[in-house]
Amino acid sequence: MVSSRRSVADSSTLTGWFKSSYSGGGQGECLEVAAGHAAVPVRDSKAPAGPAVVFSGDGWASFVGAVKEGRFGG
Repeated sequence: MVSSRRSVADSSTLTGWFKSSYSGGGQGECLEVAAGHAAVPVRDSKAPAGPAVVFSGDGWASFVGAVKEGRFGG
């Protein structure tokens, strides 16, 4: 279960993973998000047993909003 910690060492212990709709295309830049938790765990899809960063619900919503609005360069 995800707590208020900011990371999970082994993300394979969590359930509900799905690939971000912004990921894909074969560039190897894919994120997965786990649904069904109070916080929002995010991991690199290439490392399913690796760590996950854990966002608050509000923090994740702010991040997704910024991405959709193009506020990140690149």
